[in-house]
Amino acid sequence: MRHGNKNNNLSRTASHRRSLLMNLGCQLITHKRITTTLAKAKALRTYIEPLITKTKATESKESIMHNHRIVFSYLNDKQAVKELFTVVAPKVAGRPGGYTRIIKLGARIGDNAEIAMIELVDFNEIYGKEISDSGEAVKKTRRAGSKKKATAVETEEKTSSVEEAEIVEETPTDSHASNELPADDMPTEETPEA
Repeated sequence: MRHGNKNNNLSRTASHRRSLLMNLGCQLITHKRITTTLAKAKALRTYIEPLITKTKATESKESIMHNHRIVFSYLNDKQAVKELFTVVAPKVAGRPGGYTRIIKLGARIGDNAEIAMIELVDFNEIYGKEISDSGEAVKKTRRAGSKKKATAVETEEKTSSVEEAEIVEETPTDSHASNELPADDMPTEETPEA
């Protein structure tokens, strides 16, 4: 039975597991994408996402330094912490969570272990087409705000279609007018002189 086993031990002691996740986390922040086993990727996701969330909570100078120290205690790498706060944090500022993506890559040849690639979502140019550097957090609510937006868009579309109909009515619809040539382009009959 697995009562009370909340985290995956990865067949390691606590200190070895902490070191493993620390190294994987530093490599993920530095390279933005790493390939490892599926079990390690899932364990790394629960380890690194709270650290990325800590980079977003910046109210005062004291809290910024406090968050730097907390993240450093988990990573123990100055370059990785600097990269996390200066490069990664501005990109994920508008994302309310889910900073990593795990993509399964199949089985490894030697031991048939399931391999996966874990990456930071905002640094993938193929999937992340809607990357915004606005820095404002997106707020999720259950209110009926989308209905208000939908009705506003519908009324805007109706007014634009009415304006287009008025423009169409103003254009000439006489078929003769479009086929006639301007007066200066018309051929003139020359009268023969006697």
